[in-house]
Formats: sequence, structure tokens, C-alpha cells
Amino acid sequence: MGKHNVAATLALKQLIAARQLLGLWQSRLARLLKMTPLRHLRLRPATGAARGDVPGWVLITLMSAVLVAGLLALAGPALEKLFNEAMSQVQP
Repeated sequence: MGKHNVAATLALKQLIAARQLLGLWQSRLARLLKMTPLRHLRLRPATGAARGDVPGWVLITLMSAVLVAGLLALAGPALEKLFNEAMSQVQP
């Protein structure tokens, strides 16, 4: 058996396994929806007591900004040199 046949057979087995798993999830979801009353699945408006994870998002944003600033401080001169070299090669 050639390399292509082995790879194709393996890919086909993986696709079959994924389809079986998807079918299993689909049947479980259908069973869950039959058992769960639909009124529990509706979206409800948020009340004052239900707050999101705002400090987490603030922390992620702050960490991203610090990471970008740090990378710019370290790679800034090299990027500026690269940009200037590229611009000097452009002909009007």
C-alpha cells in the first residue's frame, strides 16, 4: 500500500469517527431538548445583580496593551530601520 493510500485510509477513518461523534452529540442534544422545558432555554434580561466579568476583560485589555508596548520598545528601532530601508528603495 502506498503512502497516499495509507493517508487516505487514515483520513477516511477519522472522518467516520467524527461523523459518529457528531451523531452522538446530536442525539444527546435532541434528548436533552425533549426533557428540558423550553421556558428554561429562553434568554432572560439581565438584572442588576447579574454582572459580567468586567475586571477580567479590563485585565486582558491592560495586559495586551502592556505586551504591545513592550514589544514595540524592544523591536522599535529594528522596525524603524526596516521601514526606512524599504522607503529608500521606492522610486517616485
